[in-house]
Amino acid sequence: MEEVKGYLRKLMNHITGLHAIVISDRDGVPMLKVADEHAPELALRPAYLSTFSHMTDQASKMGIGNNQSIIAFYDNLQVVQMNKHPLTVTFIAETESITGEILNLELDLQDILAELLKVTEMPQ
Repeated sequence: MEEVKGYLRKLMNHITGLHAIVISDRDGVPMLKVADEHAPELALRPAYLSTFSHMTDQASKMGIGNNQSIIAFYDNLQVVQMNKHPLTVTFIAETESITGEILNLELDLQDILAELLKVTEMPQ
């Protein structure tokens, strides 16, 4: 697990202003989390992390399909969340960070997400 966290830290340090990467379940419980001292603690809590899953569920009821990602800009940070059902990937960065670079991290996370999905799959 420390090896995976090290890889996430490396990805985090590759993008200027990226303060946190969190992979959580749909209830917002972090499975993997790396963050620096600039990441706001409230944005790392399950109550905030689970908001995306709830919004995605509601949006899918409108018949327009599933939400793939959402980007929210605040006064001094941006939050990018990706739907990797049943997981959510959250990136917390400064508003000046290049959002496209953050979105491109999805490719770098494919193997990690595949392994986590195996762990989270429920036996039928």
